[in-house]
Amino acid sequence: MMVSVAYFVLYFLVFLTLLYLLLFNRKRYTRQLTYYPRISILIAARNEEHHILNCLQAIAALDYPHDKIEVLVGDDGSTDRTRALVEEFAKGRPGYTCVPITDTIGLAKGKANVLAQLARQATTDIFLFTDADIEVPPTWVKAMLSALDQKVGVVTGLTTVKGRSLFARLQSLDWLYSLGLMQVFSDLNMPVTTMGNNMLLTRQAYEDAGGFENIKFSVTEDIAIFNQVLKQGYKFRNIYEPSVLALSAPTASFGELLQQRKRWMRGSVYLPVYMFAIFVLHSAYYPVLVPFFFQAPTGIAGGIFLAKLLLQSLYLHTCLKRLNRTAPWWLYLIFELYLLVSSIILIIYFFLPTKLMWKGRRY
Repeated sequence: MMVSVAYFVLYFLVFLTLLYLLLFNRKRYTRQLTYYPRISILIAARNEEHHILNCLQAIAALDYPHDKIEVLVGDDGSTDRTRALVEEFAKGRPGYTCVPITDTIGLAKGKANVLAQLARQATTDIFLFTDADIEVPPTWVKAMLSALDQKVGVVTGLTTVKGRSLFARLQSLDWLYSLGLMQVFSDLNMPVTTMGNNMLLTRQAYEDAGGFENIKFSVTEDIAIFNQVLKQGYKFRNIYEPSVLALSAPTASFGELLQQRKRWMRGSVYLPVYMFAIFVLHSAYYPVLVPFFFQAPTGIAGGIFLAKLLLQSLYLHTCLKRLNRTAPWWLYLIFELYLLVSSIILIIYFFLPTKLMWKGRRY
């Protein structure tokens, strides 16, 4: 009982601190550009025929001089119409190129190998990375560039899930809530991670880090390159603004969601200790609360549950408000149930001795 009480005291102290920092320690990096450099957009694609055109059309609609955009799409052995669709889209657009990936270089595998080869073909000094199932906003490039200075080597944008189904909306809240927790640390100049589907790297920082081909293989290649860039002395910026909010296709099933989160959890071992501690503290809530229900008076246990729901909803509401988004009150309640079920199942699933399926490959 005393251990549970100590846990809840710590949990709420940490959560209140995070909420305070979210509300009163917001950092803004965007500024008006006075110069528009040439940039390269690098996209790894494998069997993305249902999404790739939406991705490319969003890039074609960017509010940035089109003659200063180089788009390189690496086709990673697709067995569907991905390559044909990219090549057809590239006709009449000289800045767009489809690059068939047929071999590997260095230590890179899978997506990291594709990006390593695209980086070698890029002709600019600024790389922007996104995924084939992502739609970036028109303001994306300008906003990402505006966060750069001479000491910054990596800039991270913001991504959430699109779609009107209940499952898609819950995934969207999950993304924005988790990224909102990370943003608090980023605003304190404490590095956490980046996202490979919404990331900017300067060529100099990328090459100083050795490139993907010289980094030990990881299924979370974005975290690996982020950490290497920071080791070279570069600074980072994370932006939590509508101007960089990209939209991802939702996972189609709960099984796919588990595979996605298992891959992310493998990458969590590369997170800094303070962020890993937050995730452990957050994940332990229900494993601690459920036994507590059988030991403590119902009113006290229920009050602890409601306090967590209120704080979490307020935190999430603040994150949504920053992005000019809203959610009905009942969705906050369902989101709590979603977190309960998904977190327990995911913890069990993570420790099962099964291979990780990612883009049709086992790792």
